[in-house]
Amino acid sequence: MANPIMSQQTSLARFQAYLLAYEQKNIDDIAAMLASDVTLRDWKICVQGKEAALAETRANFAAAQSIQIDILRVYESASAVAGELRIMVDGHIELFVVDAVDFNAAGQISAIRAFLGRGDA
Repeated sequence: MANPIMSQQTSLARFQAYLLAYEQKNIDDIAAMLASDVTLRDWKICVQGKEAALAETRANFAAAQSIQIDILRVYESASAVAGELRIMVDGHIELFVVDAVDFNAAGQISAIRAFLGRGDA
């Protein structure tokens, strides 16, 4: 069942809430945001379904002591957000990533596509 508060938020607010939960390694909040048929794809993996996406997220959390996410740019539509992110893992691993996140009619995340970039200007 969809969270009624989540479905009333803007796509940008949902995107920011997801990133905050990810930064805090809050798997319960992330689980509440994901649709049952969510697709998660990045430069290493592609999985379908909530449990598979949560398993990948748990593995990422286990591999990192800390995660800091800075939003550099964001592009929003009614049902999707793309954000350019600077992610610091364990205070010294710097990643520049673009996350494209789609939301279903209930406001749940239906797809996350992450693309690894470069930090130079």
